[in-house]
Amino acid sequence: MNDSRLDRRSFLAAASAGLAGAVAGCAEPQADSSIEGDSAYTIDKGDLAAGSAFTDLYNAIIESVTQVRVFGITNPDTGAEGRGQGSGFLYDDRHVVTNDHVISNGEAADLQYITGDWTDTRLVGRDYYSDLAVLEVNHVPESATPLSLTDQQPVVGQQVAAMGNPFGLEGSMSTGIVSGVDRTLSIDERPFPFPNVVQTDAAVNPGNSGGPLVDLDGNVVGVVNSGGGDNIAFAISAALAERVIPSLIETGSYDHSYVGIQQRTVDRIVAEANDLETATGTLVVSVADGSAADGVLRPSTRTVSRRGERIPVGGDVILELNGEPIPDRHALSTYLALETSPGETLSVGLRRDGQEITRELTLGSRPSV
Repeated sequence: MNDSRLDRRSFLAAASAGLAGAVAGCAEPQADSSIEGDSAYTIDKGDLAAGSAFTDLYNAIIESVTQVRVFGITNPDTGAEGRGQGSGFLYDDRHVVTNDHVISNGEAADLQYITGDWTDTRLVGRDYYSDLAVLEVNHVPESATPLSLTDQQPVVGQQVAAMGNPFGLEGSMSTGIVSGVDRTLSIDERPFPFPNVVQTDAAVNPGNSGGPLVDLDGNVVGVVNSGGGDNIAFAISAALAERVIPSLIETGSYDHSYVGIQQRTVDRIVAEANDLETATGTLVVSVADGSAADGVLRPSTRTVSRRGERIPVGGDVILELNGEPIPDRHALSTYLALETSPGETLSVGLRRDGQEITRELTLGSRPSV
């Protein structure tokens, strides 16, 4: 897109794909909040509290975090037009990262920095499947510096902070720990879950979406995209963002590897129903016609009742990809997302009809949305 305003057609194409109540952004028309107030960042007082390590972290990176305001959002029920808002952060000297669902239903987006500076934007690229989007900005304050994505795998118990604009309250911070890793997150009726998601107990609310989840060194651990309440929130991992964002900047899109199967983790009940000695791997439940798996992998042929639920039986059990163990469906989704690209050929270790075999499978690309 060459226009400085976001392309209306690209938004309308995604209008039905926005996340619902679980997401932490505001991709639908919003009523004005009853809570008001600016950040205390610009307050000049002579007698300030000592603060903490989190105070130092806040002061070091808050100027790189932006408020994203999206205009031209139409309410599908009433037809009324309004605006939404979310968060973002400076990725390099002219690009800001946010969530795809924050901007996907609007016509234009402006950014406001904590300094009070405003800028308009141009949509550079968006990816529905990772819920990431990149905006090119026309102005960056001199004091704002790009945030780096961490190159370390986060660990449970690691201290983190979520930076953003919950309920439009600019320059807010909430703190907590990484409370889970290796998550696969399904939201609404999306055809594919988000892989390798980081779970945190840092408070996340509407308006936080697109903001950074950072470690104590100010490195981005993940891009906040949803909050489920009860001290559970999620972020798209830095590892996945590191693959997607450069492609969005360079080409405007990102191609995800596609096998074309529905799968189910082999737990104890699935293992029992399929006469498997161990509860490991992921069972191929169905295979999409014309997909990479079509003619290579065998789906289950029937179901049986076990403990009140229907269990698929008879399909291949995926045990390894290129020699890497695949203990469950989370491992398969994460391996495909972080280690592969469309067009690559994988060696798939299977259990079929009681025998361990290997088959070669050439990955396709996920269908466009």
